[in-house]
Amino acid sequence: MAKPYERPDKQKKNKKGPTKGSGGQRRRGLRGKGATPKAEDRVYHAAHKRKLERQRRAQGRHDREVADMVVGRNPVVECLKAKVPAEALYVVAGTGHDERLSEAVGMANSKGIPVHEVPRQQLDAMTGNGMHQGLGLKIQPYKYADFQDLLESVDGPGMFVVLDNITDPRNLGAVIRSTAAFGGNGVIIPERRSAQVTGVAWRTSAGTAARLPVARVTNVTRTVKQFQDNGYTVVGLDAGGEHTLDTFDQATDNVVIVVGSEGKGISRLVRENCDIIMSVPMEDWVESLNASVAAGVVLSEFARQRRTRGSAPRR
Repeated sequence: MAKPYERPDKQKKNKKGPTKGSGGQRRRGLRGKGATPKAEDRVYHAAHKRKLERQRRAQGRHDREVADMVVGRNPVVECLKAKVPAEALYVVAGTGHDERLSEAVGMANSKGIPVHEVPRQQLDAMTGNGMHQGLGLKIQPYKYADFQDLLESVDGPGMFVVLDNITDPRNLGAVIRSTAAFGGNGVIIPERRSAQVTGVAWRTSAGTAARLPVARVTNVTRTVKQFQDNGYTVVGLDAGGEHTLDTFDQATDNVVIVVGSEGKGISRLVRENCDIIMSVPMEDWVESLNASVAAGVVLSEFARQRRTRGSAPRR
């Protein structure tokens, strides 16, 4: 059978897809596209930028009701020994047993703390890292005291410690322990840019954080002025002060000790509002003391003066 005639100048096309019709484009084009997104959900809208800015600001705020996780076998055992209030103990399934793990589980059972066996991935997600050694302790959020209530509860000469620029929770825990040991009435810390009472601070305080009140304030300078209005002498620990620990003899009165960080010291505004700037005498070749060590030395001397003069604080 002969082939049909084709024009020699006709171009051959290898066209794919349908050769007739719209392929359903018109029908789909008539469909509704749903509700209009909110202005804050449209990336090109100014409300979306304002939403991102609110989220960015909220990231730096402290959450007062978030429980803390202590991880690692030694830290968990130390927290349990220090009677840190805990909600649950998490053990990774299949973790090799050793003396510390068995001790942690045994203490948790004796204290009535629930013990949960979880997959490794779950504990990784709960702790934010994989350095937990198969063990994690969830502790309860610390209940901070109200500053005004704490101030009004003092019976007799009061002694408080105010921390400024202290960001290491171990220093905070050590200061809490020293304040409790030497008869202080409480510790005051800023709400932001400061160490909080976490599991690390609990452990370093050796359980004294359960009995010594810790209050949080929004402004340290304003708090210093409130102490002064209530008859307290505010002593700032910093180098180059007009007094040293050897020459200061007002520890038997109402006194507040302001402690700054080892690197930055006390902030400018707080220093300007202190009644006295005092330094701790030490060898010339030693540059500075750790913040918690300096606080412990001063608290010890103030407690000695109060004992010898019969004006130890009553709580």
